[in-house]
Amino acid sequence: MKFGLFSRLTVGLALGAAAHLAHADLVIKDDTGQEVRLKGPAKRIITLAPHAAESLFAAGAGDKLVGTVDYSDYPPEAKKLPRVGGYSRIDLEAVAALKPDLVIAWESGNNMTQVDKLKALGLTVYVSQPNTIENIANQLEKIGQLAGTEVTANAAAERFRKRLETIREANAGKPKVRVFYQIWKSPLMTVGGPQIISDAIKICGGENVFGQLKQMAPNVTVESVLEADPEAIIATGMGDARPEWLHDWDKWTRMTAVKRNNLFHINPDIMQRHTPRILDGTEKLCAHLDVARSHRPSK
Repeated sequence: MKFGLFSRLTVGLALGAAAHLAHADLVIKDDTGQEVRLKGPAKRIITLAPHAAESLFAAGAGDKLVGTVDYSDYPPEAKKLPRVGGYSRIDLEAVAALKPDLVIAWESGNNMTQVDKLKALGLTVYVSQPNTIENIANQLEKIGQLAGTEVTANAAAERFRKRLETIREANAGKPKVRVFYQIWKSPLMTVGGPQIISDAIKICGGENVFGQLKQMAPNVTVESVLEADPEAIIATGMGDARPEWLHDWDKWTRMTAVKRNNLFHINPDIMQRHTPRILDGTEKLCAHLDVARSHRPSK
């Protein structure tokens, strides 16, 4: 079959475009709005936060992870990886020695001055900061693009969205519960409005009594908690065990949460990490708020 000049030009342009796309840079905006540019899918990735390592595995890219930070313990395979310091104290030399083609940082958890030094060393850095639960699905999809595991990542994101919608529907229209979420005892820390846990509280039909605060994890006083008079207190600690300091509130017998025995605990790993497991924590949070509703006096 003979091609005319126009046909030959069309085929030539199409082949040229395909060749260009095959060698085109991969460009994705991170959660700070900065463009992250790669020559192709990353093959050697370092994560600077436990949630980032966990999300990498969830997106099907765990085999590309060559280093992470302390407390990266899920899934179990993450425990075997080399450490490059802690999320708030990064060992820059250890990061550089692993020769990553991509580093995933955490805006509100990492020392951003150190992250900037990694960029100055010529390393490609993607900054993660999913502040709503829905953003976790988006994060999985972006990781899939960065690592070339779109099929697995997109499927995980779709499962996440469907489960999230189920939880939303199950809790829609329930009476509001005023919640104090306690991260730590000393200093007394809670979550502000922009923090992802505030989003979980809303989904469960709750109201964060410190939701007006703009900080991610503000310090508060005992007096301010008493003044807010939460109906439920949700506390986390260092693991699955109920923190002993949760019952420090028992002496404040006029507080509604104490009067109605609404002092609850959630493992921080399933509530305070920006990963698909946050839906496990959200379901537990919703169940606690249902208990608080059941403790209301009969009219």
